[in-house]
Amino acid sequence: MRHQRKTVKLQRDASHRKAMLSNMVCSLVEHRRIRTTLAKAKAVRPLAEKMVTLGKRGDLHARRQAVAALHQQAIVKKLFEEIAVASKDRNGGYTRITKLGQRASDSAPMAFIEWVDAFVPEAKVEVVTAAPEAADEEAAPKKKRATRKKAADGDAAE
Repeated sequence: MRHQRKTVKLQRDASHRKAMLSNMVCSLVEHRRIRTTLAKAKAVRPLAEKMVTLGKRGDLHARRQAVAALHQQAIVKKLFEEIAVASKDRNGGYTRITKLGQRASDSAPMAFIEWVDAFVPEAKVEVVTAAPEAADEEAAPKKKRATRKKAADGDAAE
């Protein structure tokens, strides 16, 4: 009997399952939403929410724990600086699973897993100052070139 067995094995051995879930959390952090099977989405959710909780803690030990689980420093940085900040007022339930229906090839139930708090990264605005001479040259109308007549047209006229 399977009483109180939390781990979903997903037909993989332990190291493959751990690597797959880690990669899926990294993809979720990077792309904000991933499309996967319903079983995998349900398996990813606890790890993703645990990573956001570490990000909300924000100390060095939490950052090291996140790097140990995800293995990608850039993803951990984005997790701590963007996703955890956007979720600071929420006490758990950081992800949403939306069912999509059956996959055409094998009828596997598909789902989106995404962050509940829609965070938008701040766009970096660059101020471009143009020189006054360059602005005047762009405003001046351009001269049209005279088109050449084809040599064949000239030979036919003679």
